[in-house]
Amino acid sequence: MVILLAGGIGVAAWWWTHRPQERRELVLYGNVDLRQVDLAFNNSERIAAVLFQEGDRVKQGEVMARLDTGRLEPQVAQAQADVDAQKQAVIRLRHGSRPEEIAQARANLQSAQADAANARQHHERLTTLFETSGGKSVVRQDVDNAKAAVDVNEAKVAVNKYALDLAVLGPREEDVAQAEAQLRSLEARLKLLRQQLTDAELYAPADTVVRSRLLEPGEMASPGKPVFSLAATNPKWVRAYVTETDLGRVGPGAAATVAVDAFAGRRFKGWVGFISPVAEFTPKSVQTEELRTSLVYAIRVFVEDPQDELRLGMPATVYLPLADSPQATSHTPQGTERLP
Repeated sequence: MVILLAGGIGVAAWWWTHRPQERRELVLYGNVDLRQVDLAFNNSERIAAVLFQEGDRVKQGEVMARLDTGRLEPQVAQAQADVDAQKQAVIRLRHGSRPEEIAQARANLQSAQADAANARQHHERLTTLFETSGGKSVVRQDVDNAKAAVDVNEAKVAVNKYALDLAVLGPREEDVAQAEAQLRSLEARLKLLRQQLTDAELYAPADTVVRSRLLEPGEMASPGKPVFSLAATNPKWVRAYVTETDLGRVGPGAAATVAVDAFAGRRFKGWVGFISPVAEFTPKSVQTEELRTSLVYAIRVFVEDPQDELRLGMPATVYLPLADSPQATSHTPQGTERLP
């Protein structure tokens, strides 16, 4: 009896020490990742200055390099002058004819009318003399010349009358619209040149660290040739993988901690920012029941690193409380961007 009791106690002790333990935390392994930028000029021109070296920290909006603008600045000045000239042309057309121009056209008409009246009188006198003398006092050629002078002066009267009408009416609406369209075209060209002048300075797109300085002063820049390779300091994340069986216990926004070998005994706060909707390392499209449990899904665990201590590619361990654990509360640092 004692032996049976002792055996029962031993079995109970073994079961207690070897009973299945409910997991309260997932441990995942991955590497630190961050965004990288290859920064190039929009223009194709010779580089005048490169202002940063490898390892330098750059604030968003800082000028990192400059192009030579010796040929671009005169083009901007010329385009500005063309715009100013066309603006004056549009204003002139909108205002129409000046009173002095109308008065001038009316005076020209009166002068032409006087010349026409004088030509008619001269023609009438010659015609009378020709008829009364039977062609002895005035030859037919003189009469014909006088008649031609009348026709010319009457045509001048018509021309000056039309000129006066046009001066009174002012420019056509189509002419004003054409001048305004030309002005918009010149303004667009000026805007483009000014943008090219602005693009002659290369600005940092965000707070970054210079990884590589790829071009030097004197070299030709182009949109396809980066001047710098930059590494963003925020956000940073650990790319890790979770199995299909644990996928249902991990949710976006779940709090996590991250440890790296370089800082032993220390954990960085983080949160789950992205869970891939697609399985990776899938052997084939239709899985057996055994293979389904081997599927993994990529996740991003964003990390708070205000001191910028984590480096690209660092091996990292992610400690993730499971969804049914009291510690698995959502966590999103204030002022930190939630990015996929």
